[in-house]
Amino acid sequence: MSEDTALKLNGKLWIELNGSKLVGPGRVELLERIRDCGSIRQAALQMNMSYRQAWQMIEDMNTRLDAPVVISQRGGKGGGNAVVTEKGEMVIVEFKSFYKKFQQFLSKHSGSINL
Repeated sequence: MSEDTALKLNGKLWIELNGSKLVGPGRVELLERIRDCGSIRQAALQMNMSYRQAWQMIEDMNTRLDAPVVISQRGGKGGGNAVVTEKGEMVIVEFKSFYKKFQQFLSKHSGSINL
């Protein structure tokens, strides 16, 4: 096979808890966007997802982890806000570190495929 037709490993990575997806690239991106803009609604808009879907993802992680990843206050006179907690920051860092290792593994072993 030539260089441009060589076989390459590819894959998706997420972390499960009790057989159900808990953290993946999309949820980490959502946490990062909430951290950057301070709003679940704005983060959802930036990702072209509904507020409801974003809220459900956050609520799922908040409920299933041992500490919340996001704390939010509903709108009011000054509007609502959302803050990524220390636990949320840890989730971002840990997932990104593991994801980088996963990508390195795929890259390293792509050349060893013999089909």
